[in-house]
Amino acid sequence: MPGRLLPEPGPARTLALAQLANSIGDGAFLVTSALYFTQVVGLSPGQVGLGLSVGWAVGLLAGVPAGHAADRRDARLVAVLLAVATALAVAAFLLVRQPAVFVLVAAVYGSGQTGLAAVRQALLARLVEPARRTEVRARLQSVVNAGLGLGAALGGLALWTHTAVAYRSVLSMDAVAFLAAALLLWRLPARRPEPAPPGAGGGRLAVLRDRPYALLTALNAVMMLYLPLLSLVLPLWVARRTAAPSWLAAALLVVNTAAVMLAQVRVARRVVDPAGAVRSLRRAGVTMVVACGLFALSAAAATPWAAAVILLLGAGAQVYAEMAHGAGAWQLSFDLAPAGRHGLYQGFFGSGVPLARMLGPVLLTWLIVDGGSVGWLAFAGLYAAAALGIGLVVRGSGRPTSAAASRAPALRAG
Repeated sequence: MPGRLLPEPGPARTLALAQLANSIGDGAFLVTSALYFTQVVGLSPGQVGLGLSVGWAVGLLAGVPAGHAADRRDARLVAVLLAVATALAVAAFLLVRQPAVFVLVAAVYGSGQTGLAAVRQALLARLVEPARRTEVRARLQSVVNAGLGLGAALGGLALWTHTAVAYRSVLSMDAVAFLAAALLLWRLPARRPEPAPPGAGGGRLAVLRDRPYALLTALNAVMMLYLPLLSLVLPLWVARRTAAPSWLAAALLVVNTAAVMLAQVRVARRVVDPAGAVRSLRRAGVTMVVACGLFALSAAAATPWAAAVILLLGAGAQVYAEMAHGAGAWQLSFDLAPAGRHGLYQGFFGSGVPLARMLGPVLLTWLIVDGGSVGWLAFAGLYAAAALGIGLVVRGSGRPTSAAASRAPALRAG
């Protein structure tokens, strides 16, 4: 792990190392789980798909209460408990033999993953000064991509071996990785919860009454629909709609992972306040339109090399849109949340990820793989409209939009 990917020594680096442990295990699990559950456990593809969908649906509901608990109690302890619960869920997958048990374990797994993601953001907000949060969040994303790549390579060894023992070893490694993350999270300094701002409503529904933040979350969830592009939509598009070789889909994933690992921090450094976040989201919208146009154009290429070049250009535009979107969304998710409520607000904001993972595959497969080039253009328009909509929400929220204003509370607190 290159040192320049990690934050400087301190709580931020500990968070990064914990997330690295998670992502190595996740990367290995993602590339092997489908074959493990179908060929070793004996579940049907439909049962696996249904179980994972239910698991992420339950996880969608877990982020807000987990974040709320992090605000009211020691967020470090909540994170440790969720990491241990996720480790136990992964270990329980080794014992699954029946579809009903698989659904139950998947629900615990999805809840642990989603809740842990929310609490990690609460810890970041509590332990890192406001001016550095987006940069640190970008470094965490780079570390995640590096870990996913390493984990996928380890999972690839299991795929090559293709034995039950190899697949079970991957699940065991993933469980151990979450336990290692729990130990790292326990090393973080304990902090008392911040008091809620005067006049703030209590309870888990407070974030829903914050209309600008609720709209921001909804529009960001629309932008998060890009998540299944590389893992599902583009492989199907390349194989069914273009002259490019099918293995190019793997190359597109490598391009994406390497670019995020190497350039996410650089892109995020431009974003230091809500106004910069809005500009970053606009760039994401424009660039995604370019990417979708190139992907649509790839179907018209008559030769494999021409289709491959167009697809690689599209992947480059797509990954820049992904990085610009991430930087802008992270900044707004922190800046528009009130002090003392970061766990609750981050839990709600992060619900866009499991929602996109549930709805994205069905929606984008129908829209793009079945709909063809017109579907790419429709998705581009939807994505760009959401990006522009977030800018309108921020301007109408009445909250600070300058760097000085966004840093002012932290300066006064000091």
